[in-house]
Amino acid sequence: MCGIAGLLDLGRATGEDALTARITAMTDSMVHRGPDAGDRWIDTSAGIALGHRRLSIIDLSPAGAQPMASADGRFVIVYNGEGYNADELRAELAMLGHRFRGHSDTEVLVEGFSAWGVEATIRRFNGMFAIAVWDRAERRLSLARDRLGIKPLFWGRFGQTVLWGSELKVLRACGGWQAEINRDAVAGFLRHSYVPAPLSIYQGVAKLEPGHILTIGPDGVIDDRVYWDARLAARDGIATRRDWSDAEATDQLEALLTDAVHRQMVADVPLGAFLSGGIDSSTVVALMRTKPGARVRTFSIGFPVEGYDESQHAAAVARHLGTEHTELIVEPSHALDLVPHLADWYDEPFADSSQIPTLLLAKMTRQHVAVALSGDGGDELFAGYNRYFWSGRLQSILGKMPPATRRGVANALRMASPSAWDKLAGLIPARLRLPQLGDKVHKLAGVLELDEMGRYRRLVSHWENPDQMVVGGHEPHGAIWDALMLTDFPNGMDRMQVLDALTYLPDDILTKVDRATMAVSLEARVPLLDHRLYEFAWSLPQSLKLRDGGGKWLLKQVLYRHVPRALLERPKMGFGLPIGPWLRGPLRDWAESLLDETRLRDAGLIDPAPVRRLWAEHLSGRWNRQHLLWDVLMLEEWRSRWMA
Repeated sequence: MCGIAGLLDLGRATGEDALTARITAMTDSMVHRGPDAGDRWIDTSAGIALGHRRLSIIDLSPAGAQPMASADGRFVIVYNGEGYNADELRAELAMLGHRFRGHSDTEVLVEGFSAWGVEATIRRFNGMFAIAVWDRAERRLSLARDRLGIKPLFWGRFGQTVLWGSELKVLRACGGWQAEINRDAVAGFLRHSYVPAPLSIYQGVAKLEPGHILTIGPDGVIDDRVYWDARLAARDGIATRRDWSDAEATDQLEALLTDAVHRQMVADVPLGAFLSGGIDSSTVVALMRTKPGARVRTFSIGFPVEGYDESQHAAAVARHLGTEHTELIVEPSHALDLVPHLADWYDEPFADSSQIPTLLLAKMTRQHVAVALSGDGGDELFAGYNRYFWSGRLQSILGKMPPATRRGVANALRMASPSAWDKLAGLIPARLRLPQLGDKVHKLAGVLELDEMGRYRRLVSHWENPDQMVVGGHEPHGAIWDALMLTDFPNGMDRMQVLDALTYLPDDILTKVDRATMAVSLEARVPLLDHRLYEFAWSLPQSLKLRDGGGKWLLKQVLYRHVPRALLERPKMGFGLPIGPWLRGPLRDWAESLLDETRLRDAGLIDPAPVRRLWAEHLSGRWNRQHLLWDVLMLEEWRSRWMA
């Protein structure tokens, strides 16, 4: 796990001293991603500079250092990530006559490029990665990103100069371009609470999308190709679905999961796992315990706030599995202290408030280990989100309901404020209570009158009409607007799952985990997102995902072989914080300064009128506007940090 950077001067007009200074500035900006070592490789005649910061995980010797050249000298690579089938590929390459200086997966990649070519090697590679490789013979640059978007890669072309790096601050450190806000990206951010790929917050800078390889030849022509497509993999899986028996499917899933988890436990440094006590992380930890001789360390945090603390559940699972468990109960002041600094780590506006507990968990974990396995991805692969099983029920009801009736029901649900619904929820037994019921009821009201794609957009939206909010901005219409999704995935649950895999998973969940863990030099691995598991999950009929009134049925069956059902049966709880009350209390002055009407108007980026209205409603206590306000607060905090 590391950080990569680079620049290519297609005009080959930059001297060695200037190339050295620029690439050094780029790598110095991301020491947190690789505190153990750093180096650069420069070819002035080709106008190319590659930079690397190293977090040493596998092959801690100099033989694993980057940038790394192939034995024949043709390819030079910088690489961020880990490969989980490197041993098999190394054996194949050895049969072809390749000799290895060390045992790093980086060396396997660069020798694979010599043997099979860049794209063919990446297609063979099982891992998480962002790669930049320079072909010295053809003077060709290739940038590649892993299949599901676990590791980030930003790039941009400015005249004759191409820049790339693991974080936006890396490109800013290079200079030579003007960092201007992309107003379309701001509109997309207000819809989603993250900037949707391939956009970045800056004009002219893009995110390389998951499963893509981008090449630039000596003529400067850019070729962006897809080597693996999550949407196509889902379609193929659905087309080949078979009637598994429950036992057969459980056995198959357990075997695949176990293989993925065990492969991702390989490290030359201490390793552990995040454990929330939920289905996904508990499954990962349970299967870690099945590896012979494994010493498993687990980590969780809790908050002394009702409805936001899962630490006791994590501790119970840890006791049952016999892990060495470390728990930190976080006081609100610890979380609040992070808020003004979030823009330092999230280089563009990012408003998933679970970024805060994720940062705190990563910081605590890094005090003990250098690698942590995470349970992220289980909801998207095995239908864990509430909206998946609500959608089918809702569609069957709405199909029989006239539009006028739907509008009436929606209006009735809105008659009580979210806070009133939350008070009503307090009368329901805790084991049956949905957290944040008021927000969910009002979101349901908002989807009753819409078509299927419109309902999905409403479910995943924060600001519903961001074009009206952003001055001069036009929301990008990506996958969630694609009418072909209805044709390719006529079943609503299938469609929501694949849309989440294309958007929410890489741009929110995986972005959050990468920035939080890399901020403290911790490598996070996500075994549930082994692409073989993704493809297998799509081959499963829905009845193996949704059953007994909830999702992840098959994943639960695997887990129940290792952990008693009684330790796990409880309502799903998000990894969130009580942002709403904090904005009325300890964060009020901070928020008021960022939401000041004159400040917003002078910035000329968003319309202050609706923001001020929502702020007044939130302060009244009758409405919980925390999500919409948090979006604006994170946008303004980012703007203060990076555009002042």
